[in-house]
Amino acid sequence: MIDDEIQHRPPLSAKNKWFVAGAIAVAVGAFAIITVSGIGQNLVYYWSPSDLHKAGDKAYGATIRLGGLVQRGSISRPSGVSSLEFDVADGKNLVHVKSSGVPPQMFREGIGVVVEGTMTRGGYFACDRLMVKHGNDYQAPKPGEKVNAEKLIKSTEGLKQDSGEGAK
Repeated sequence: MIDDEIQHRPPLSAKNKWFVAGAIAVAVGAFAIITVSGIGQNLVYYWSPSDLHKAGDKAYGATIRLGGLVQRGSISRPSGVSSLEFDVADGKNLVHVKSSGVPPQMFREGIGVVVEGTMTRGGYFACDRLMVKHGNDYQAPKPGEKVNAEKLIKSTEGLKQDSGEGAK
């Protein structure tokens, strides 16, 4: 029955052939424009500290998202609240990061971060944007389940405690 339908189908009319040819031409033209227009210049690449070291001179001046863990003992605030320096590590290499923005509240040593900015010839990564990686895996305790207070306290290590003073 299907073979009968295929055999009895009328051939494409000239109008339909031109429509198909036009659609293909528009698709090819759009692809060519995107390719030639330098879309690669607008991409932001995600690199690890090891990738950044391997890139050498290619890394200078390019907008990069650098991901890794904040190295323990590396956080310093040289000039006030909004200036921040720290090292990002991937287990093999370190990259020194200087950020001028206020970090997110969850920022602390040992946490995963993604910093966006550029590698400078001065040997540090100038950060324009600092993002903290975290999971969204909260699960409320089941009815009757005991909450492990030690585990909860351990998960907040490194976070600043709000003393509640001044809030009235």
